[in-house]
Parts: sequence; structure tokens; C-alpha cells
Amino acid sequence: MDNQELIRLALEARKASYSPYSKYKVGAALLTKSGKVYQGCNIENAAYTPTNCAERTAYFKAVSEGEREFEAIAIAGGYGDVPVDYAWPCGVCRQVMMEFCGADFRIITAKSETEYQEATLEEMLPCGFGPNNL
Repeated sequence: MDNQELIRLALEARKASYSPYSKYKVGAALLTKSGKVYQGCNIENAAYTPTNCAERTAYFKAVSEGEREFEAIAIAGGYGDVPVDYAWPCGVCRQVMMEFCGADFRIITAKSETEYQEATLEEMLPCGFGPNNL
């Protein structure tokens, strides 16, 4: 699957965002090594702490269905109907990625299908701690 298609799916997932407090809508599309895609959106909570990011929503859906190997994730977020800036994953989401992905896992953040940036997990979380450290 090419980056544009994965980004399109992240933009689509963003539409399901439940963000009545921050108004910051995020969608994610997680590509497994087998080629399946799991979409997720951010889900806020009035108590804030139980809020879940789009990336973790996608991972938890995938893992709950038996997936354990991932190739890439596309993330699109921002205020309003169209993202105007790049939405990089938070530290907690990067740690979840570290649990399941290798250093070469691709993280794509997008404003549109054609305007995006890409980094590896190793670039986003240098010296990360994961299962291989135990």
C-alpha cells in the first residue's frame, strides 16, 4: 500500500473523532505486515486522563484481533475539517509502537494525501525501551 492510500484512510478515520473538549480531531491508519489496515480516531473524556489517542485506538483494535506485526502508520490531525499542521505521535503512543515495532517502522504524518512527512520509529524514539531490553 502506498503512502497516499494510507493517508487517505487516516483522513477518513479522523471523521469519527470524538473530541468535544479540545476540538482537535486525529485519525490514524495502521498497516500490518500482512497488508491489513486498522483505523483509529482520538476519543476524549471529560476526565481527560481516560482519553485515548488515534494511534493507540488503531493499535488496540489490531492487537485485539491477533495482529502483532506492523509496517507503517499514517496520522492526520488538527482543528477543523482539514489538518493544517503535522500531528506527530505523543510519547505514550511512541512507547506503544516500541512494544510491537522495529526501529524501521514508518511513521507518516500528513496535512493531505500529497503533503506529508515521514520518520522511522528509531528517529522518533531514539534509545527506546522495549521487549528486546528485557
